[in-house]
Amino acid sequence: MNQRIACMLLIVCALPACHRKAEGQTVAVVNNQEITAADLNAELSNSAANSGDTKAARAAALQNLINRKLLVEQAQSDGLDKSPEFLNQQRKLNDELLINMLVSRKLNTSQVPSPEEISRYEASRPEMFSNREVWTLDQVQYPLPKNPAVNAKLGAAKTLDEVVQTLAANGIQYKKGSKKIDTAVFPHQIYEQIAHLQNNEPFIAPGPDVAVASVITSREPTPTSEDQAKQIAVASMRREQAQQILNDRVKSLRATAKIEYQPGYEPPKK
Repeated sequence: MNQRIACMLLIVCALPACHRKAEGQTVAVVNNQEITAADLNAELSNSAANSGDTKAARAAALQNLINRKLLVEQAQSDGLDKSPEFLNQQRKLNDELLINMLVSRKLNTSQVPSPEEISRYEASRPEMFSNREVWTLDQVQYPLPKNPAVNAKLGAAKTLDEVVQTLAANGIQYKKGSKKIDTAVFPHQIYEQIAHLQNNEPFIAPGPDVAVASVITSREPTPTSEDQAKQIAVASMRREQAQQILNDRVKSLRATAKIEYQPGYEPPKK
């Protein structure tokens, strides 16, 4: 008799009548999928446009969660969660999440930079603080030549016109343009290499397939205000510290890891 009762209970709970309700810690139910108070709090804290934990902000965040649940349900209904593209990207995102958590755990135990360390950092990065500028660049974009001699001639050009003449002489198509760029976004080593260049003296940034030759046509001083400098410095220091943690950890792990390559996939020898 008891077994029959247990079976009946299992059947009843498996039926649609076992509908989840929006009560307790469940703030909403979307097609029988719960959205909890913890989900809502996480949405609020992760929102880029978070305007505080107000009633309006919570209502907007809850609607965003509901929309996301509906869209995910539709994607699953279309079978996208079983596609190779999704599975590959899911693995990548999981990897990145774990790596970010690993770095965050290390950073959270690190000591907050002292005022003296922050001041030294600001002095070592003038492009971000005291000497920060907005540059106007004239640029020429072109496919990277395969001929080393052509690349050498482009690298030796003294003006952007010489770059264009070399490209035209070798039948290489190019596009001209201009842009403004904040020196604060330059990697420090790159900035040090080009900051001393005279206006209209070209520098080339080669990519895997495309290169961009640029000249600085104007420099507008835009020093970082004192009230922003500390916050920016600490954030930048932490990013660099995170990258150093990753580099050191990878170096240590590769020293003891067993890595095998299929012939033809080995890394190039130094």
